[in-house]
Amino acid sequence: MNLGAKLTFLEQFPLFTGLNAMEKEMLSQMVELKSKPKFSYVYLHGDASDRIFFLIKGVIKIGSHSSDGKEVIKTILHPLSMFGELGVVGEPHRKDFARVMNSDAQYFSLKVEDFKKLMRSNSSVTSQVLNIVGERLRSVENRLESLIFKDARTRIIDFIKDTADKRGRQVGFETLIKHSLTQQDIANITGTSRQTVTSVLNELKKDNQIYFTRKSILVRDLASLV
Repeated sequence: MNLGAKLTFLEQFPLFTGLNAMEKEMLSQMVELKSKPKFSYVYLHGDASDRIFFLIKGVIKIGSHSSDGKEVIKTILHPLSMFGELGVVGEPHRKDFARVMNSDAQYFSLKVEDFKKLMRSNSSVTSQVLNIVGERLRSVENRLESLIFKDARTRIIDFIKDTADKRGRQVGFETLIKHSLTQQDIANITGTSRQTVTSVLNELKKDNQIYFTRKSILVRDLASLV
């Protein structure tokens, strides 16, 4: 990919809207275009946190494994997302993994030290990075509170509502959610079991609150989903 094509993609990232022409050209020269096939890892727990990534195509899940080996999904990222950002704020080695989901992924890879240079030259980038990190920390705190105070059914319904708010598309009075998640993935996100996810989805479908397929969930009335 030539510099012009890189620049075209980079300009789509909200994070870089405040860069001037010279900074954008510098960034285009520093980033490397990478691709990974589905189900492969971008990085693993314990890897050096020396690069930051910007997703162009595909879906990435960020997660970890519990002491008994169970996968815990912390977030699902879609195109124009940044990930691996904790290296910028001092993380020496990865605490999580980043894995491509069920379609190939393309992303830009950038050395943390190069990104720090950009942050020093443009305060708006620094501010936006801090906002993103802060928002993700708040999301983790909210999920922890949910695990402590809410039952499994409520957590699954909250996941549907949150996904609908972020990525849902209105279809008349209904909300369509297209996704790349298995029911096991939803269980790993909500801290439940696959059997519980299946049971709750089937109950909601029986009550005509949702209709779902392997790749989508149609919510009949988001406001009344309980």
